Amino acid sequence: MRRRGRPGLIGTMARTAVIAGTAQAVTGNVAQKQQAKAQAAAQQQAPAPQYEAPPVAPPAAPADDMLRQLARLGQMNQAGLITDDEFSAAKAKLLGI
Repeated sequence: MRRRGRPGLIGTMARTAVIAGTAQAVTGNVAQKQQAKAQAAAQQQAPAPQYEAPPVAPPAAPADDMLRQLARLGQMNQAGLITDDEFSAAKAKLLGI
């Protein structure tokens, strides 16, 4: 004979298990969607890293380079590595004379 009315103990346990399983599944899906939205928002808000090129030293001014070369020629002349005539010729060439 079949009982009518309230379910028995096993029926109540089965219904509770179904409800709990459904709630857990829904909670997990909601949490995953919220996490995905948060990650997408963080990626949109965070600017892409900007990489700056290291500063490039300005090229040596022609006058500075010429002065260095003349000083080097003078040192070579004083050290006896080049003669006075070679020094004069190299200096004239640098100065465009």
